[in-house]
Amino acid sequence: EIILNLKQVRLKLEGDGPKKATFEMRGKGEVRAGDLKVDADVQVLNPDLHIATLNRDGDLRMEVEISGGRGYLSADQHSLTDRPIGVIPIDSLFSPVTRVNFQVEATRLGQRIDYDKLTVEVWTDGSILPSDSVAVAAKILRDHFNLFIHFEEPIEEEVEEEVDEELERIRKLLNKSVDELELSVRSSNCLRAAEIKSIGDLVQKGEPEMLKFRNFGRKSLKEIQDILGEMGLHFGMDISRYREGLPIMEAGR
Repeated sequence: EIILNLKQVRLKLEGDGPKKATFEMRGKGEVRAGDLKVDADVQVLNPDLHIATLNRDGDLRMEVEISGGRGYLSADQHSLTDRPIGVIPIDSLFSPVTRVNFQVEATRLGQRIDYDKLTVEVWTDGSILPSDSVAVAAKILRDHFNLFIHFEEPIEEEVEEEVDEELERIRKLLNKSVDELELSVRSSNCLRAAEIKSIGDLVQKGEPEMLKFRNFGRKSLKEIQDILGEMGLHFGMDISRYREGLPIMEAGR
């Protein structure tokens, strides 16, 4: 029973391991995870966890080895080479993530209703923030996928080509009519009344300026912000660097 309880102790180890910790209890009482004597590099995350109950004549002395790892390591995978007699290996669960849930649901963006929204819920044992655990998992996944990439083009040429493609993409977007944003009727009418004809005209406006237009409220502002964000655009842009190559339509001309 003591071994089973020890498996549930959650620890946070700073720096390199392994580290030694001890239980030393005598006499009647309850032994909890918080009674583990550790140094400054080790933190017990669930100190109230029950380990054992001693009677009046009870005497518990135990040394515990703490080390870091990844994933799961069964007891028989621990090496007992050069270990003294009496060492008892136990299963080790290194993952700080205790539970994960995800949900995919339909969502709307402007007039389009064919988008998906992914909601991910992550619970941890407290040794790492849920957001950090997702970031670490994403990095591991990226590193695995890098094994399938065999392109040998010079890095500088790739970067320059990507920049040129991005400039061209934004130029084309800025030259499009605001009608192509598929806005709600109210938002479209407001832009028409303000003589904002192209996306280039639109993104040069600041948010306070937009809110001054007749019948243009924060709901319309949020709608346009979301759509522009999907395109990599935003209000208050300086589009001077994108003017080369494609003419930008100007309102009222």
